[in-house]
Amino acid sequence: MDIKRARIFVVEDEKIMSTYILGSLRRLGILDLYAFENGAAAIKELSKLKPDLILTDVHMEPMSGIELVREVRKGADSQLSNTPVIFLSADSSASTVGEALPLGVAGYIVKPPSLNALASKIEQALKDT
Repeated sequence: MDIKRARIFVVEDEKIMSTYILGSLRRLGILDLYAFENGAAAIKELSKLKPDLILTDVHMEPMSGIELVREVRKGADSQLSNTPVIFLSADSSASTVGEALPLGVAGYIVKPPSLNALASKIEQALKDT
């Protein structure tokens, strides 16, 4: 899939970081973007909007990115439950990365992400869709 045609959920609780990520995605030519402040807000719109990719922070309240991915993966709709996910987090500790990667994610990027890192991970995540 051409990344410029992708529908992407950005799940980030910090407004400044959300604005930065959305701006970076727009610079890559990706315009079908939806922003959410936490995993619970994203879950509510998942089946209606059917994203091609989810970029999510790890640490958020009331639903973290890890809880979001667990909810997505256990869904009955296989198209949605297999949605590629890339974690974005300032936390690169072994315990957090170790908890995130077994969830079948397409990547883990330490914030703030460079434009090249975002483009590369998104292209890789979407190449099989």
